[in-house]
Amino acid sequence: MRLRDYQVDISKRGVDILNRLNMVCLAMEVRLGKTFTSLEICRLAGATKVLFLTKKKAISSIQSDYDTMDPGFDITIINYESIHKIEDVMFDVVVCDESHTMSAFPKPSIRTRQIRKMLSINNAKLILMTGTLTPESYSQIYHQFYVHPDNPFRSYKNFYAWSHDYVNVWQRKINSFMVNDYSRGIEDKIMGAVAPYVISFTQKEAGFSTDIEEEILYVKMQDRTYQVCDTLSKDLVVEGKEEVILGDTPAKLMQKLHQLYSGTVKFESGNSMAIDRTKAIFVRDRFKGSKIGIFYKFKEELKLLQSVFGDSLTTDLDEFNSTDRSIALQIVSGREGISLRNAAHLVFYNIDFSAVSYWQARDRMTTMERTFNKVYWIFSEGGIEDKIYTAVKKKKSYTVNIFKKDYDKRRD
Repeated sequence: MRLRDYQVDISKRGVDILNRLNMVCLAMEVRLGKTFTSLEICRLAGATKVLFLTKKKAISSIQSDYDTMDPGFDITIINYESIHKIEDVMFDVVVCDESHTMSAFPKPSIRTRQIRKMLSINNAKLILMTGTLTPESYSQIYHQFYVHPDNPFRSYKNFYAWSHDYVNVWQRKINSFMVNDYSRGIEDKIMGAVAPYVISFTQKEAGFSTDIEEEILYVKMQDRTYQVCDTLSKDLVVEGKEEVILGDTPAKLMQKLHQLYSGTVKFESGNSMAIDRTKAIFVRDRFKGSKIGIFYKFKEELKLLQSVFGDSLTTDLDEFNSTDRSIALQIVSGREGISLRNAAHLVFYNIDFSAVSYWQARDRMTTMERTFNKVYWIFSEGGIEDKIYTAVKKKKSYTVNIFKKDYDKRRD
């Protein structure tokens, strides 16, 4: 195979940074071929054993890229949840795909701590890859770099110590308690510190000219669905003969309404069921004859979609690429590391609260050769999806605090 010119250039720059600083961050927008670029950097660095950490859904795609490229080193490709299985194996280079999944703060996630420990033991070089280095806050930089012993913030004991110099810490009230908010990272100072490690590249710089057109399609749900939602909003509980829907906290109410307006619900017992197939039937009929990629949010929504679409729907990427079946993917697991270029359209059966999910999932069809993509959002009339959409388009996640304000306005 032959790399694109910009991939060759980034690979040469990347291996220089890797050799000098022991880590490099490829902050490249989605669909630019970060996997091939990282594999080439490993090859140029003379790696013999590489560990590639990614999401489960992306493993087969990365293995295919490795087989196609045949870079001449051994590779182990696993999902992040399997890090604990790596024992007594030494690696030259560790690649962390979608590194922003390690960006939680102020405390590091279990995943972040596991990778930091492994890198310390292996004395391995590190390649970070992400299309969204700071999806919601510049404070998200710290733990992505923290995992490597030679990171630019290594003089700081932890995030709290680091925040004294790099964050405008402020206080806000949560449930009558005042707590520190560390989200206001100081952009110039943080990005200046990591600049020697980062290679940024955009689709525009690569020559992509793809336009993404979004269209919202509204569906009137069954009267019973609206009745349940109205009762839950007023009384915060809906009791059936055997099950109970409880919305006694703002977080629970937001989650239950989000489920109900798309036709499913998870009861207080833990059981789930589909209560309204209207959305799924609409999607099936509206896109009949088209090969589409469907994104859903809740597990019960997949069962609902499968009951309506039958054998014309798959959840396997290889089957989707080799047959005329459409594919259904959960938003969070399918938003990164995979390509749905064989889909005629993307259809969002539901919408996620996360701004990261919005910006990444909608770009799954983009390629250099494809100049136009159509993305459809299926919203229920009178539901809460519109409010979520408004927030995530502004790169803000839809939080409980935003929901409470929206909810209070509706009640007034």
